[in-house]
Amino acid sequence: MPLLSVQHLTVDFHAQRGITRAVAGVSFEVGRGEVVAIVGESGSGKSVTSLALLGLLQKPAAHIESGTAIFESEKIGQVDLLQLSEAQLQQVRGNDISMIFQEPMTSLNPVLTCGYQVVEALLLHTALNKPEAEARTIELFTEAQLPRPTQIFKSYPHEISGGQKQRVMIAMAMACRPALLIADEPTTALDVTVQARILDLIRDLRRDYGTAVLFITHDLGVVAEIADRILVMYRGRVVEQGPVLDIFTNPQHPYTKGLLACRPRLSIGKSRLPVVADFMQADEAGNLVARVAGVGAEPLQTDAVQLRSNSESAKTFPVEQKTGFAGSPTPLLQVEDLRVYFPIRKGFFARTTEFVRAVDEVSFTIYPGETVGLVGESGCGKTTLGRALLRLTEPTAGRILFEGTDLARLPAGELRHRRREFQLVFQDPYAALNPMLTVGEAILEPLRVHGVGGSRAEQKARVRELLRTVGMSDDAEQRYPHEFSGGQRQRICIARALALRPKLIVCDESVSALDVSVQAQVLNLLNDLKRELGITYLFITHDLSVARFMSDRLLVMSHGRIVESGPAADVYAHPQHPYTQQLLAAIPSDDPARIAARVAL
Repeated sequence: MPLLSVQHLTVDFHAQRGITRAVAGVSFEVGRGEVVAIVGESGSGKSVTSLALLGLLQKPAAHIESGTAIFESEKIGQVDLLQLSEAQLQQVRGNDISMIFQEPMTSLNPVLTCGYQVVEALLLHTALNKPEAEARTIELFTEAQLPRPTQIFKSYPHEISGGQKQRVMIAMAMACRPALLIADEPTTALDVTVQARILDLIRDLRRDYGTAVLFITHDLGVVAEIADRILVMYRGRVVEQGPVLDIFTNPQHPYTKGLLACRPRLSIGKSRLPVVADFMQADEAGNLVARVAGVGAEPLQTDAVQLRSNSESAKTFPVEQKTGFAGSPTPLLQVEDLRVYFPIRKGFFARTTEFVRAVDEVSFTIYPGETVGLVGESGCGKTTLGRALLRLTEPTAGRILFEGTDLARLPAGELRHRRREFQLVFQDPYAALNPMLTVGEAILEPLRVHGVGGSRAEQKARVRELLRTVGMSDDAEQRYPHEFSGGQRQRICIARALALRPKLIVCDESVSALDVSVQAQVLNLLNDLKRELGITYLFITHDLSVARFMSDRLLVMSHGRIVESGPAADVYAHPQHPYTQQLLAAIPSDDPARIAARVAL
């Protein structure tokens, strides 16, 4: 018998606007020791399905309309999870089923040490006394491959990195050796090396304890590395399911084909990414169905995307190229020996004892009209470098020559005027937009501040033009940020960055948390704007596949320094520095031969 059997699960959300069906008749099974992945875009019902199983849906807004979830509990026998009382669910949660949430910082209590939070779970669910629970927690931290387990036991969540926080969550989830582990986007927005370690850890737990895993994600590359079977969800329904190798080599549903096709690949150069709309279209009832020949654009074939030759990649540019991009002899941006040091103050008088060298002796050039990718792990100094270029973080030393003018030496008034020519697109679009301003007001604000765009009527016309440029409708002008999806909010931020017609845009992890289909739309948009408006990009990311797709040249950063640079195709094909080789080796692979070899083990 399966460990978990879910049949016809249906979940509705009740609100003033009406009833929204988030999950519609979902059925699946998870065997003992099996890894089943649920994939789909945001809003497809993945997380709602998992929260319903553990009774964690917010009531009374969420309501389970129908369905069963039969689970074989070692503690209380065969049960229907959907029919258990809160007291019975508390026996199951942590003991039989544990969950790793997407955002560890919001899941860990910020006022309790990491060790205490795991000890608390052990004291609640086991017969261990406090000294035994503390010793067991140290063992769990060691098994989770946390460095300095004893020190992290005493640390608060804000004192450790994102990857370490996620491993603390895994240690807590595995404290009682559950039969089923639900992992909800456990690697989203993590560096490829940290992601690889998390996946290895989950594989080890499965092997050592026979734990089954329900792995929820929108990243199909991760799925290829870890799953036995895949469920593809779309608008609350399972549209396709099957063994991982079958899904990757012979997808049947057009939505699955779209998800597979729109992922950037290391083997592909600069070309337009397919999107889900290339595979699906709206019928007369408004439902999305398979796009058929003769109706709209022809669907792009997955195989054609995978086998596209590198010869189609866009022109690349060597680091020391003298002629510049498109024949321009002069760099748009030239950075010379840039340093950003943060003082560490200790003692009663808060004296500076040492410095954190976030950016250390960094030099590079960017020519007009090209895209330079900046890649590296979290903490390597990428974001600090990007902010220092715009003087949002003050540099300690060095020169930032923008069209020959040293921005590092400009007085505040002149710098404010020059900022019209370079803009920043932040990682989190929701945090970057004022929730009290409508979208139109947010885009209009830079035009008013800098006194450009003509009269008020002309400025408003410019706002509507910008919204259309990024693929948004005119009615978006009167709506607020919370009324849009993540991808739409990122388009709005791009429109605001374009308002002053900048020459350089710094994109700081601008697609890292987006679904692959939405990510493809935003990346295509950025390339379209580059081609039509001649914009130059510094594209900061930890996703090497995205960097390969976007970049003409690549800078690899580690511990505040540029350790390797060159044409993007050359860096990926022939990495020279060990750190670059380590990053490339950690990228998840969806090669059918590799999947077949893993499944056969």
